[in-house]
Amino acid sequence: MRLARSLLLCAALLSAAASAAELKVFMAEALSAAIDPITRDFEQATGHKVTLVYATAGVLRERVRAGEAVDVVLLPRSAFDPLMAEQKFMAGTRTPVAQSMISIAVRRGFAKPDVSSVDALKASLLAARAIAHSDPAGGGAIGVHAAKVIEQLGIAEQMRPKTRTTPGGGFHELLVKGEVDLAFVQPVTAARYPELEIAGPLPAQLQDLDNFVYVAAVAANTREPAAARAYIQHLASPAAAGVIKSKGIEPLGQR
Repeated sequence: MRLARSLLLCAALLSAAASAAELKVFMAEALSAAIDPITRDFEQATGHKVTLVYATAGVLRERVRAGEAVDVVLLPRSAFDPLMAEQKFMAGTRTPVAQSMISIAVRRGFAKPDVSSVDALKASLLAARAIAHSDPAGGGAIGVHAAKVIEQLGIAEQMRPKTRTTPGGGFHELLVKGEVDLAFVQPVTAARYPELEIAGPLPAQLQDLDNFVYVAAVAANTREPAAARAYIQHLASPAAAGVIKSKGIEPLGQR
């Protein structure tokens, strides 16, 4: 009897091991504070192993275009939509996950600049000794939008000599060291760094909510379509929504 039970247990374990998948996920690095814990919960619940590959949206877009093997992609619409048009994703798997506003971050404990209106933001930028945002040339969605905002405010020439562009989350170190006074960020990015706090969101007319909708899909070249779909379903679940909202962004999965 014991032998039979042992054999049944071994068979169950072998079956679980055989069904466990290894997923590779391309993820816009701005979302790491929210996606890391959600992914750990998914791994514990399913037995699947997920490798998260974080980079700027532009870098990941080009890696998908180059045909790199990947199972799931989660990017802002500005990078996602061109890939969708190029049929880089499995049909019927497009899933909006979250929406982010663009905000201004400062070092915790320091005076917060007034960014409550277009004129106030303009004055705060001009008054800053130096500012930071991700490098638009490196594919950073925040950097692209920040440069556009500064241009819209008509202060591009004045801001150029005191603007520091960084790869990814490099703004954090600049703020902590006092090398810049403020940075353009997404709240979920700033949530990774307890030394920082949000001064406030950009005024509504300077936001770009459509392009900062983060969308997931199963890659067309996945070898694990079922597990990849399950992962996206988890990203859009009520449990994941609570984590996403706690990091300062709006969950979209249940809409």
